Amino acid sequence: MSRDAFIHPAPAPRWFWALAGAAAVLALAGFGAAHYMEEQGHIVTGMNNQIVWGMPHVFAIFMIVAASGVLNVASIGSVFGQAAYKVRAPLSGLLCAALLAGGLFVLMLDLGRPERIIVAATHYNFASVFAWNVFLYSGMFAIVAVYLWTLMERRMNAWSKPAGFAAFAWRIILTTGTGSIFAFLVARQAYGTALLIPLFIVMSFAWGLAAFLIVQATMYAWNHLTLPPDIHRRMGNLLGLFVVSVLFLVGVLHMVNAYFAKNLAFERFLLVDGGVYPALFWGGYVVAGSLVPLFFVWHPRPARPRGLVAASFLVVAGAFALLYVAILSMRLGRGPAGLPHPGECIVVPAAGGVPRREPGLYFCQVACPDLTHHGLEPRTLRLEALPGLVRPDEEQALARADGDRGGHRG
Repeated sequence: MSRDAFIHPAPAPRWFWALAGAAAVLALAGFGAAHYMEEQGHIVTGMNNQIVWGMPHVFAIFMIVAASGVLNVASIGSVFGQAAYKVRAPLSGLLCAALLAGGLFVLMLDLGRPERIIVAATHYNFASVFAWNVFLYSGMFAIVAVYLWTLMERRMNAWSKPAGFAAFAWRIILTTGTGSIFAFLVARQAYGTALLIPLFIVMSFAWGLAAFLIVQATMYAWNHLTLPPDIHRRMGNLLGLFVVSVLFLVGVLHMVNAYFAKNLAFERFLLVDGGVYPALFWGGYVVAGSLVPLFFVWHPRPARPRGLVAASFLVVAGAFALLYVAILSMRLGRGPAGLPHPGECIVVPAAGGVPRREPGLYFCQVACPDLTHHGLEPRTLRLEALPGLVRPDEEQALARADGDRGGHRG
């Protein structure tokens, strides 16, 4: 790629400015929605103190994971010496910074108020993986900026290979940190496995390359260019390899979860009878987001450029389906129908009778009768009260009731 390509770019098509204007309107709408949520509270999104993750986190995690993976195009050129990819490194680095910034903008909404970023940036709890990610994200911006400088400044080209190695290593570490957020969540036992770390790394490869191919195809169309057949074939094969790898690790993750009896009910809910979640997982991710793209890129007949772009769009759509299932199905307080929510329990009278739901987390005998639908026997459990979850007056009333029952039993 010549130096003049950076200094004297071709005039933008007229409809490019129409697209830029539409993007600006969309961005303003997003800022307006963020301001409304800041004024009214997170409750307007359907989230609350129990349901702390929602659709904003699906978009944020996709952009952060894809930001790491889209830099893979530059890494293939700099680290592995593939000239066909090295000329695409500047676009790869720019997309990495843009996607990472977009994901972090969405996560800013979790702070409640924008000025709370000062607290998040100056007070760290290094026992939390979230604190580690503050340094990983800021470090990623710095390394990508230096990497772009070495690529686009001729006198710094000699440093592009060391900068590329640093960017490659840092993005692997960053994706490891993002996967660790889920792997280390004690409150969500359906995550809790180290398999999520390699899964997130491979997901970043697939999603980042798909995002890159979409943007690259758009830029080629603007300039009335066609992707060379050999580059088209190589990038299509690479996308297929990444999609197969993600599909394999997702399958392994669910088999590992299903191996443990405590997760059987949840796995059945997620994959069989959970309503929209199995439909999105099998139809949205497995079929539309994995098998159909593989058909496009690995069909015996060489796929046309439009086929590769269609496969990339489907991979991105499948990524959103997978994240929706992974995040929204495991929200606190949103369990399978009939199972007790964290804020209530099903009370089974000691002398028999009809079970009833009671609010609050406190000392009570509970049963989950719907577990029989999931192939498990109903069990009677005892929920212990957690500090701060029950009001003092409720604690006193429950203590008296528990004492009366104890006296009656005596």
